[in-house]
Amino acid sequence: MDRRFAQVDVFGRGPCSGNPVAVVLGAEGLTTEEMQRFSRWTNLSETTFVLPPSGSGADYRVRIFTPVLELPFAGHPTLGTCHAWLEAGGEPRDPTEIVQECGAGLVRIRRDEDRLAFAAPPMVRSGPASEEEAARVAAALGVDRSKLLAVEWVDNGPGWIAALFESAERVLELKPTAVGFDLGVVGFHPDGSEAAIELRAFFPLNGVTAEDPVTGSLNASVAQWLLGSGRLQAPYVATQGSAIGRDGRVYVSRDEGTIWVGGRSETVIASEVEL
Repeated sequence: MDRRFAQVDVFGRGPCSGNPVAVVLGAEGLTTEEMQRFSRWTNLSETTFVLPPSGSGADYRVRIFTPVLELPFAGHPTLGTCHAWLEAGGEPRDPTEIVQECGAGLVRIRRDEDRLAFAAPPMVRSGPASEEEAARVAAALGVDRSKLLAVEWVDNGPGWIAALFESAERVLELKPTAVGFDLGVVGFHPDGSEAAIELRAFFPLNGVTAEDPVTGSLNASVAQWLLGSGRLQAPYVATQGSAIGRDGRVYVSRDEGTIWVGGRSETVIASEVEL
């Protein structure tokens, strides 16, 4: 069966500068095995499959796959999928807000000028890491433990632990060794800069350390951490991908207690796939 397909660049500042996601629309009838096989073939960090909602309150349901497993939630696939669904003629029940159903539950998405933004999901694990965990983070990053201002669990599904540095410059200099867990690092840009913080996201992949270009889930949980601790004020802009030739921009705001994480989405490829 031919199904509508889009490859969407998310969080980029310009064309092909963010993080791509593959989106299969009208995925009814596909088995989990078929979805996983296609996700492995695209070889992108995530591929999503759009389905009718299974319950009331959602406009559509999405399943999110990496090349090796299914995720309950991920940030840039959420925005890229919503962009593709709207572009394909999807009409939300509420014109002011789209509701996505995924493994983590219902995720609210809103249009914000020329961007989409999702409401940050609650963290499943938060709080300071143990000294043993902090030592593992320092060793993976190849730095002395004293250089880390803080190490916190910021896990909203993928399993993130994050380390805070005093400067974005120091973050961009990092050359991590073998990382056996999902690790985010963040540092502050100088006062008066366009962006408030620089992020990088590392994870193990086939025995080596990989770096994600721009990471919505990490930005969402880091925002909850840094805003909650008073280290940042909303709204702010975060940059990510600079160390690997991308130009990501993530826009964070807070409205009546809800943290919104947004960015640009742009369709790069629109076609059909036979699945």
